[in-house]
Amino acid sequence: MSLTRRQVTSAALAAVPLAVAATAPAFAAPSPGRHRTLYVAGDSTAAQKYADAAPETGWGMALPFFLREHLGVANHAVNGRSSKSFIDEGRLGVILDAIRPGDFLLIQFGHNDEKSADPTRYTEPWTTYQDYLRQYVDGARARGARPVLATSVERRKFDADGNAVPTHGDYPAAMRALAEDECVALLDIQALSLALWQKLGVEETKKYFNWTATEQDNTHFNPPGAIAVARLVAAELLHRRVLAPGDLRRLDEEVPESWITWPDAAA
Repeated sequence: MSLTRRQVTSAALAAVPLAVAATAPAFAAPSPGRHRTLYVAGDSTAAQKYADAAPETGWGMALPFFLREHLGVANHAVNGRSSKSFIDEGRLGVILDAIRPGDFLLIQFGHNDEKSADPTRYTEPWTTYQDYLRQYVDGARARGARPVLATSVERRKFDADGNAVPTHGDYPAAMRALAEDECVALLDIQALSLALWQKLGVEETKKYFNWTATEQDNTHFNPPGAIAVARLVAAELLHRRVLAPGDLRRLDEEVPESWITWPDAAA
């Protein structure tokens, strides 16, 4: 099955429940020509990958292809981090030292918060997970930046009948509730990606994940998958009125896989 970019995005957006799809408050645009930065705090699904990991690709690597030049992306997402360990390692502090009024902080955690056997990463959805997420929200707001919460992108998992099934337990619901309580824009990437995997089906989704001759990875993406998820993120930033139409590009255009590159890791 082959889907156009517009069909992929439209199908995923249409699957979001009405309560989730409520329009977020408008955000005033800055003066023309002002450069802003979208900071990404997250885990391996969004992170920058390097030459030794290719073809594994984080969706944050593809996000700049959908943003115009006056919007930069500072991708601080790191493999294996949870909302807790990212803070404990001082990584949120680094972002908050750099972020400026008018910037954005996009927050996606959940994959590693679920690891109950690891006390350095585990958080409980309705208590400590929300408590840690509030630190990101409050930190961004205190510096005049806008926090944006994003539920975790879904893994590739299907039941015996070929239905895409959720894998993140209560974490997406806990983030949705926090977003409502704190009046934070929410990108429901979990619901959107689940709808996309359902639309694509069992076999076609293999072309979006890091399936190679030696690995069958149902969590991380290859270039087509990273581009598809970044497109969902960009479309939701517009849909939630976090960004304006003039901030975005290529939402309905093909993005060549060749644009993805994996630099050598810094020494």
